[in-house]
Amino acid sequence: MKSQQELDYERIAEAITFLKNNFKTHPKLDEAAEHIHLSPFHFQRMFQKWAGVTPKQFLQYLSVEHAKKLLMNTNATLFDTAYETGLSGTGRLYDLFVKVEGMTPGEYKNGGAALVINYTFADTPFGCVIVASTNKGICHMAFVDEGEKKALENLQLIFPNAIYNQLADRNQQNALFVFNQDWSKLDEIKLHLKGTDFQIKVWETLLSVPTGGLTTYADLANKSGYIGASRAVGTAVGRNPVAFLIPCHRVIKSTGEIGQYHWGTARKNVIIGWEAARKHK
Repeated sequence: MKSQQELDYERIAEAITFLKNNFKTHPKLDEAAEHIHLSPFHFQRMFQKWAGVTPKQFLQYLSVEHAKKLLMNTNATLFDTAYETGLSGTGRLYDLFVKVEGMTPGEYKNGGAALVINYTFADTPFGCVIVASTNKGICHMAFVDEGEKKALENLQLIFPNAIYNQLADRNQQNALFVFNQDWSKLDEIKLHLKGTDFQIKVWETLLSVPTGGLTTYADLANKSGYIGASRAVGTAVGRNPVAFLIPCHRVIKSTGEIGQYHWGTARKNVIIGWEAARKHK
């Protein structure tokens, strides 16, 4: 049975998709409310409680024009300057607290043999996630859209020879605090990733894109040290093994369009708007 948080997320996600697809016609409150079968009063209250802003303000954050405005500021100063996230008032950029350790060539080659992986499922504002960790850090986080069994099977395909325990450990708990806007454990979050040197470099660079900010594939390639390799960088972004913590949702097209997302365009829109709303509160 889905939690109330999951049900609320699904309704908000559906509303956001409707607003995004119709923003040029400036849909009114009652139109959006009717689309998700709520009264305007209850829709406004639920939306503002969840997002911290009104549907009209949220629509502005999700529009292409807003994306372009953010994009204009996505340069070296955004990459290099740590500033308050707005979630806790004292939060800082991911690259100041998340430590990335790539797996050894042996671990990479043998499919995780000798690795013990703990995993658990947890509710977030954007739907259920599966989060997995080794004794070195988080190795996998993904949104669960096809059921827990399928989510576990997908994890086991990545590490076919590992030993699995359904167990919530400290590494997972520290990472999940982020979804609750509790940033007190940020310095304890570590990532233990399976990837090539190129992929890990791209993922590390992604960690420097600040909350509420956006970047493009070209900018990400330049910052990673792979000038002109936008297509290859895009492939690496698409293979990000840790949803949300490695913020691949902050990469958009150079035209300012939101673009695709491994875990769904609607979810990407919701996360971008959620972060933007909190940055501007």
